[in-house]
Amino acid sequence: MSLLNAKTATLVIVDFQSRLMPAIHDGTRMVENAKRLVDAAKLLAVPVLMTEQNPAGLGGTVPELADAGPVITKMSFDSCAEPAFLEALAGDGELVLCGCEAHVCVGQTVLSLLEHKRRVVVVQDAIGSRAPESKEVALRRMERHGAEIVTTEMVVFEWLRTAAHPQFRPVSKLIR
Repeated sequence: MSLLNAKTATLVIVDFQSRLMPAIHDGTRMVENAKRLVDAAKLLAVPVLMTEQNPAGLGGTVPELADAGPVITKMSFDSCAEPAFLEALAGDGELVLCGCEAHVCVGQTVLSLLEHKRRVVVVQDAIGSRAPESKEVALRRMERHGAEIVTTEMVVFEWLRTAAHPQFRPVSKLIR
C-alpha cells in the first residue's frame, strides 16, 4: 500500500451522534481527533461524507462536526446497505473512516467496503465503542480483513506529504 493521498481520499464520519457520544469510552478525545481530521480535510480539499444512524433515536451529529459535510441517514448498521452512501462514494479513491461504534456501524461498514474492493483506512484514535475491549476486537478484525489502521497524525501528515505544502502551517497547528 502507498501513502494516503489528499487528492484521492474521502473522509467518512460514521455516527458521531449527540445521544450516543456520552456513552462512548474516551468519546471527547474521539470527537477532538475527528474535528482535526475534518479541519485538515477542509484545508486540503478532501471531501467529507457523514452518516447518522436512526437520528430520531440517537440525535443528530455532535455540534463540533455538524457542518463537516453531507449526511446520509440510515437504519442499517452497515452504511453500505444505504444506496445513497455507496453512490456518494463512487469511484475507487481511498476511504478514511472514523466514528462509532467500532464494533457495530464502523466495523460492518468497513467490512462491506472491503467486500466492494475499496481501500479502507481506519483512524484508530478517532473511532470508539462503549467498552474499550469492543473497540480493540473490532480493530483487530478490520485489520485481519484488510483495513489499514492509522492515527489522526498519520493521516494529516500523509495528506500533507511535505513541510513545503502551502497549507503546512495551518494543518500542522491542528495537531498541536
